[in-house]
Amino acid sequence: MRTVISSAQSQPQMFLRNSAPIQVRHTSTRISLALKPPSSSSLVAKCQQQPQQHQKTQDDGIPAEEVKILAKFKSRHNYIRVLEVSRKAEHPFRGSRLLLLDGPGNIHSISFLFTSLTTTYFDVFATLPPILPSGPIALLGFGAGTAARLLLDHYPQAVLHGWELDPAVIQVAREYFNLGKLERENQQRLFIYIGNALNATMPNGFSGIVVDLFSKGCLIPELQEAATWEKLRGQLRKGGRIMVNVGGSCVEPESRLRDGKVVMQETLRAMKEVFGEELFVLNLGNRKDDSSLALTGDLPPPEEWKKRLPGPLKSYTQMWMPYSA
Repeated sequence: MRTVISSAQSQPQMFLRNSAPIQVRHTSTRISLALKPPSSSSLVAKCQQQPQQHQKTQDDGIPAEEVKILAKFKSRHNYIRVLEVSRKAEHPFRGSRLLLLDGPGNIHSISFLFTSLTTTYFDVFATLPPILPSGPIALLGFGAGTAARLLLDHYPQAVLHGWELDPAVIQVAREYFNLGKLERENQQRLFIYIGNALNATMPNGFSGIVVDLFSKGCLIPELQEAATWEKLRGQLRKGGRIMVNVGGSCVEPESRLRDGKVVMQETLRAMKEVFGEELFVLNLGNRKDDSSLALTGDLPPPEEWKKRLPGPLKSYTQMWMPYSA
């Protein structure tokens, strides 16, 4: 998820911005937060004008006084901020903690106190294990462990290997997102490595690979190269799959020369070169290409897939469509 920070003229105003209103399960892949010139001192959504009367969604504003900054510093790789949204806020993110990275303030992780479900794109990642062969799952772009917590909670047999480039992100995750507790409770199921996620490997391969790799507010450039996907495919066991957060039109890179929708399309074309007809896309948000995920392999029958999933995740199985350039 992403966030943008720009200079304020006098008193800063904070905006929470994402590409689609929250529904029970179907929400955007990127969320942005920015400092902007003052008007009403609240967090406000980006990609859609706010209706005058409706139920609160992720697109709605959160008063700035209901958001607390728990940590803020620059590491070698990221501009790290940890935010906590008040439990009293009238917003779907109430009671959550958010991990923001980089200049645009990318929200790379979200955590709630009493549930691992997020009503964001992370929940789609949690639909992957039932359609994988047995074996370990790789998480490329670990962040603060949102996807790991979901998978461990819902699949008692899952074994996860996560890669994160920035050791400071893991340190923050242990301090503010209960990652240390998750590690202690899953010592034989969760393994975390510091380093380049694209070098992830396992002697007998992975049953599945989850890819969520953004830098400077954009999918990393290696994902626009077919050679990268060929390499990752080579790390799969027979029958293995890859699920990818490919961003979309509401992803705002730091550079004005980069466009979220264009980068998404370039990434999907590179995947198409490697996976051919075995490539499917799920669009989240209220507009085509708002934000999307990609899945490789033959698409399983939705009804059979649905039967293997917890109730809140079932509807995602019917949202996948074949990719066409």
